Amino acid sequence: MEVILRRYGNSTVAVLPPPVLKDLGLAAGQSMSLDTTPDGKIVLARKQKFRLADLIAQCDLKAKPPADMKDWDAAKPIGREAW
Repeated sequence: MEVILRRYGNSTVAVLPPPVLKDLGLAAGQSMSLDTTPDGKIVLARKQKFRLADLIAQCDLKAKPPADMKDWDAAKPIGREAW
């Protein structure tokens, strides 16, 4: 399928035909992530929504803390932080 790039104000847009949107389950106004590959391909993907519980589940709770954490723990309040 050929897509024509068009000017829209100061931007250039690629219009996705309705059948493509339907096949991908996309809709106008949906937030997407755009990236490119070294060989010049465009990768368009739905933005991921992260949940804190899922991110914590990926953590190694037995891992040693980073070396600079000692500095963070020993830091004195500067300003109006609540400690």
